[in-house]
Amino acid sequence: MTPPAPGSPSLAEQLKGRLIVSCQAPPGDPMRHTDTLVRMALAARSGGAAAVRVNDPEVVAATAAAVDLPVIGLWKDGDSGVFITPTVRHALALVEAGATVVAADATARPRPDGSTFAALVEAVHAAGAQVMADVSTLGEGRAAAAQGADLIGTTLSGYVPGSPVQSAPDLALVTDLAGALDTPVIAEGRIATPEQAAQALAAGAHGVVVGTAITAPTALTRLFADALAPRP
Repeated sequence: MTPPAPGSPSLAEQLKGRLIVSCQAPPGDPMRHTDTLVRMALAARSGGAAAVRVNDPEVVAATAAAVDLPVIGLWKDGDSGVFITPTVRHALALVEAGATVVAADATARPRPDGSTFAALVEAVHAAGAQVMADVSTLGEGRAAAAQGADLIGTTLSGYVPGSPVQSAPDLALVTDLAGALDTPVIAEGRIATPEQAAQALAAGAHGVVVGTAITAPTALTRLFADALAPRP
């Protein structure tokens, strides 16, 4: 991974007040093809994104080679418990693929190999990349920052027991994290409109991740189709 040129803005400076686009597709979705996801990232860049968030080392490598934006890489392995970049092995594979930042679950749940989030952070830093901690509560955000995370994301709020289940972004968590931490807070999760993205910044977010509302035509089509479906 090429280090930033002397005098170039830091990652935090590049992301301040900006949009990060999550270019992902779920298993079985027609969009889940490496070339398609790279083109999605290129479209995000053309639209003004400051960075992209990408799943799987293969897609990370292809995106990093094609798109001149910071790549936040993650590796979803499984579908329950800690499955977003669950181990140091997963994290280092993403760095090797070219991720500028490795996003990883930093909740209080046990990791599948018994390792710690702190060990993952240490390994990623030693390999020359940064870490985005995906959390669900203020306590988890505090812990992740203390363990050296470079960015704290509200990604998992509403998806982990103990965090509020809601249809809207967890702006209260954004505010709490931003008020408690010096580490930049990235708002992510259920941000469906430009107005909500702006509200996240107003709540204290350093940057904002938007995924489904921009990059998920299957899910968006379903919303319209369901709205038009006959009612009993």
